[in-house]
Amino acid sequence: MRGLGSPRGPEFVTPHLEARQEPVLPGLSPQVGAHKAPKPPTTSPKGRLLVAAVLVAAVTGAAAGVAGARLSEGSEPAPAAALPRVAAAPSASLTGLSATAARVLPSVVSVEAGRGGGSGFVVDGRGHILTNAHVVSGYDDVTVILSDGRRLAARVIGEDDDEDLAVLEVSYPGDLTPATLGRSADLSVGDQVLAIGSPLGLSGTVTAGIVSALDREVRLGGARRNAVQTDASINPGNSGGPLVNARGEVVGVNTAIAAGRGGGNIGIGFAIPIDRAAPIAERIIRN
Repeated sequence: MRGLGSPRGPEFVTPHLEARQEPVLPGLSPQVGAHKAPKPPTTSPKGRLLVAAVLVAAVTGAAAGVAGARLSEGSEPAPAAALPRVAAAPSASLTGLSATAARVLPSVVSVEAGRGGGSGFVVDGRGHILTNAHVVSGYDDVTVILSDGRRLAARVIGEDDDEDLAVLEVSYPGDLTPATLGRSADLSVGDQVLAIGSPLGLSGTVTAGIVSALDREVRLGGARRNAVQTDASINPGNSGGPLVNARGEVVGVNTAIAAGRGGGNIGIGFAIPIDRAAPIAERIIRN
């Protein structure tokens, strides 16, 4: 690889050193090889002050370096700066919709029937669970998953396809927490409600909304029925779960939605009023 050439610059010539021939004054013989002794260089006061200042600075810097090294050896690194945090809130019992959800969630179950499923809720202390008929259609035995993750075997003891309701029964009712049933006749448009269930298999999901309309006629099961309309988010998998009021009382059974092209929630859901669902469940249990 070729370089960029040799550096060029002013040539430096070393002078040829020879003994200087001192002039001979009359009456004196020259001393061969004798030279005048060079005078020692003199230092000006300013130069002496500069040298002294440099020495003092060097000594001071060295001392400071040693002291700094000893200080750093004996000290710990400073802790990282902590980001500001809000003070811990005082412990208090849940209020509002948080308290409502906490009260109802232990009563809500997920229902697995073959590859499908939905939701349900416990209606008494004898191990009975109310859900939609279309959730367990074609199955005599299903699995229910409690809010704490435990799985229990359940059997379908009866269905009402026209009303789209079914009742399940588990063998160990002591493991279940019954929900409190309210009155759908006491609902008013604008009341706050919660929909609880397992949309898309996400168990224990709570969504909030209001009662959008009462006595809305929709097709449920095999016929047209009056339903409670709500804008609480309801999706596939919510079927059979409870619609509850602000007091945590079940006022409906979430059953259907009006969906767009994508099949998801668009803010229009329907629940079977509990005033109609409860007598049907009682009849199935008796028979």
